Amino acid sequence: MSNPERSVLITGCSDGGMGSALAIAFHKAGFHVYATARNPSKMAELTSLGIETLQLDVQSESSITDCVKRIPSLDILVNNAGHQFLMPIVDINIAEAKNLYDLNVWSQIAMIQAFLPLLLKSPNAIIVNQTSIGANLAMPFQAVYNSSKAALALLTDSLRLELQPFGINVVDLRTGVVKTNLIKNVRDNSNPKLPEGSIYEPAKEVVEKALRQEGFEGKGMPAHQWAELTVRDLQKSNPPTVIWRGESACLVRVQSVLPPGLFDGVVKKTVGLDVVERIMKK
Repeated sequence: MSNPERSVLITGCSDGGMGSALAIAFHKAGFHVYATARNPSKMAELTSLGIETLQLDVQSESSITDCVKRIPSLDILVNNAGHQFLMPIVDINIAEAKNLYDLNVWSQIAMIQAFLPLLLKSPNAIIVNQTSIGANLAMPFQAVYNSSKAALALLTDSLRLELQPFGINVVDLRTGVVKTNLIKNVRDNSNPKLPEGSIYEPAKEVVEKALRQEGFEGKGMPAHQWAELTVRDLQKSNPPTVIWRGESACLVRVQSVLPPGLFDGVVKKTVGLDVVERIMKK
């Protein structure tokens, strides 16, 4: 049974995303939800449902501090805010890659440090870090994003041990493919392209199609289903240390314990790297 007095703060709750879906699922489960986003106007759906929305830029120390001051108590912190980054490793803009790590890794730690005093006062505190099945997957052109999630996964596992003496549960949300507007947003906002002079220039069309993740938009587990199952797991008296949810999550979980390279052929075909190889060999 859920406790209607329990509260949860979720980052990255723009409409159409996983954070928004989680906010709705927690709200339905009887929690007081603090849904946050850098731009509050992008949480119109949550506002219409009576969910409390707050402005929060997780990469801004002052914004985090201001948000903490507005929360009287907290039981669950969900670090969901994050972003994708697709580019061959040899073509990475390092400044952009560092910014992604700041968002996907260091901002999560900043949030935990800031809200820890409130969580320490809760009898059933939980910290949930949204990683990804990408943390277990060597996927061509997604190395920066996946490695940021792998870094967060290891930090999460270490944090789980470090906070056990204080009675705080730490959960790694190892999410698979979920049907959201993430791919559309990446395409609309950045429309990734190979830099001039890339060694992949002969296969530019194929590679850029992979960078735009064409063919993947609209695929995955429905966001509301994923969120409701996740919230159900988090309400257990002893929540799982890792929650595998979303399309392909079970497959990647199995793959992670098999010999490395076993699925290379499948992975390469998924992003069109097999076609790139044929073009480069001509």
